[in-house]
Amino acid sequence: MPIKTNSFKISLLIIITQFILAGCANTKSSAQASPPPLTLFSNQTQFKDFEVESYDEIFELSDELKAQLVKNIPNKKPSMKTAKDLLHFIFNSANNNLDYQSGATLTANQTFKQQNANCLSLSIMAFSMAEHLGLEANFQRVFIPEYWALENGFNLLTSHINLKLQFDQTKFDGVQRLYDVSDGVVVDFDANSRKEKFKTKEINKHTVAAMFYNNKGAIAMVNGRYNEAYHYLKSATKIASRYSPAWGNLGILFRIKNQNSHAELAYQYALELDPANNTAKGNLGILFEMTDRIEQAQVIKRELDAKRQSNPYYHIAKGNEAYVQKFYREAISYYKKSTELDRKLHEPYFGLARSFYQLGDYKKAKRYLKSAKKNAFFIEDINSYQGKINSLNAMVN
Repeated sequence: MPIKTNSFKISLLIIITQFILAGCANTKSSAQASPPPLTLFSNQTQFKDFEVESYDEIFELSDELKAQLVKNIPNKKPSMKTAKDLLHFIFNSANNNLDYQSGATLTANQTFKQQNANCLSLSIMAFSMAEHLGLEANFQRVFIPEYWALENGFNLLTSHINLKLQFDQTKFDGVQRLYDVSDGVVVDFDANSRKEKFKTKEINKHTVAAMFYNNKGAIAMVNGRYNEAYHYLKSATKIASRYSPAWGNLGILFRIKNQNSHAELAYQYALELDPANNTAKGNLGILFEMTDRIEQAQVIKRELDAKRQSNPYYHIAKGNEAYVQKFYREAISYYKKSTELDRKLHEPYFGLARSFYQLGDYKKAKRYLKSAKKNAFFIEDINSYQGKINSLNAMVN
C-alpha cells in the first residue's frame, strides 16, 4: 500500500498571521549578513526550560530498524538496485504502511514507528536509511510556487524538500529510473512536485534540522504552546544561524508576547538573510501598522498584494481567510479568481462549494463539488468529495 498524500500539502511550515506577503529585490546574500542578533535570547525569563530533540536524534535509526534494513536489503552497495530496494522497503513493507499527515514533523525513528509523517519527516527517514545503506544522499530545496494551508485559524506558508541519491551514472545506462536527472535519482514524496519538476538547490543536514525545529516551533505556536515554540525556534537559529524562516517565526512569537522591539529586530534579520522572505516582510508590515507607522505598513501591503495577484494559491488563501470569518460572498470572489488563474486546482472549487453551501445554494454547492472531485489527484480527496456529493443529493432535486 503506497504512502498516502494530500494534494500539495508539503513539509516546511512558516507561520503567517495575516495575508500580507511579498518579495523584494536582492541585496546581500546570507553569507554576507551581519552576525546573528543573539541579544534576542538574553533575559528571556518568561520562557521556561524545555528539552527539544537533539541534532543526532533527528536522523538516528534504531538498532531494530537497522536490522530490518539489513534483512531486507542485505547487499549494501551504492547502486540503482539498492535505491529501488530501499524505496520498495519504505512504501511496501508489510508491517509499515506509512500514512502522510501534513502536521506531523517526526524524527527518522518516529516516522517509521508511528507510520505517519509529513514530507520533511519522510525525507529525513529516507536520508538516514540511505546513509546506512552506503548510498550518497543529499537534501534538496524545491522551488515551488508559494502555497498556503489553514490550520487552527492560522495561515501556514509551506515549502518543500526532496532527496537526491547520487551514482556513477555510467554504470546504469539503459536502466529504468525513478526520476530523470543527469547524475542520480530523486526521491520525492509529493506527486505534484515530481510531476512539475521544479528547480532545486542542495541544502545540508544542519539546514534540514533547522527546518525540523522550525516546523515544530510553528505548530507549537499555532496551538498556543509558546514556551515550547520558543525553544524549538531558538534551536533552529542555533543549528543553522542563516536560516531565515526561523528568525521570521521568532519575530511572530516575540510579537505575540508583546516584545515588539525584539519582533522587529527578528523580522529585519530574517530579511537581511533572505530578502525574498515574504512572510517576514508581511509580518513586519503588520508590526508597523500596530505601532502607528501606517505609511510604511501601506507600502509593504501594496507591494505584497501586487506580487501575489497572479498566484492562484494566494487567492485560495484569501478565500479561506474570508470563509473562516464567515464573509462567504468575499470568499467566493477569491475562489473564482483562483479558478480563473488555474482551472485544474481542486481546492478553489471546494472553497466555492462550501461557501455556496453556507449561503443555502445547494445546487451550486453540488456543482462545484463535482468540479473539485474531477480535478482532485489523490483518492482520499476524490472519496471525500464524493461523500459530500452523496450527502447533498438528498437536498438537491
